[in-house]
Amino acid sequence: MQDILNTEGDVMDKHLFLNGGGPPFTRGLARRFVSVMAAGPVAVLFEEGEDWPDYMAACMQPLVDAGISEIRYLPLKSTAVETAMESLRACGGIFIGGGDTDLYADLIVDTAIGEVIRQRYESGVPVTGFSAGALISPECCVISAKDNESRQFKHRKGLNLIPDLLLSVHFTQWDEEEHLRTAVRTLGELPNYGIDEETGIYLLNGQPEEIEGGAVYSLVNGILTKIH
Repeated sequence: MQDILNTEGDVMDKHLFLNGGGPPFTRGLARRFVSVMAAGPVAVLFEEGEDWPDYMAACMQPLVDAGISEIRYLPLKSTAVETAMESLRACGGIFIGGGDTDLYADLIVDTAIGEVIRQRYESGVPVTGFSAGALISPECCVISAKDNESRQFKHRKGLNLIPDLLLSVHFTQWDEEEHLRTAVRTLGELPNYGIDEETGIYLLNGQPEEIEGGAVYSLVNGILTKIH
């Protein structure tokens, strides 16, 4: 684990992990996440179901195997905002789960919780997002027609942990090439990734540093290219 500030007081590198499906982490990226964490527990924001304790325990196993001993679970619907903010301020890493993307955007993006996440990320605390959690991480949250009640392509404000990036998740599994093309046509020729399930990208200061799992694609000048 790292100190948030280096010996000269400069802000440390920024660490963002984007995953194309729900948790858990791939083993290698779990180890990388732990290696760049600051001191403190992992704060886990997620959409809870009835069996969430058992489900989230399984989701966190790769991080436990990588050395994490303290986890703060922050179910989005039932955790008080102040409690979530306090836990995020004290954490060493931030984990945002998957589920209803609009719900995650509603409860995190334009809220006090979202502001704390941005502050912690800027100070060097790593953030990882899975599926919906990944989609809300860029400046623009792009949501597939297969992932919202209107059944239409939509986009909305994201956390802006990284600007000018378009994401598509469950890429091969949901056959999302046309969705990614629509995103580029609508929002411009921005850098973009189509990420498969059980696959993650580690961005160091906004640039891809490590990819693990299945396939990752990018649409450049109208041509879909497999980059991993």
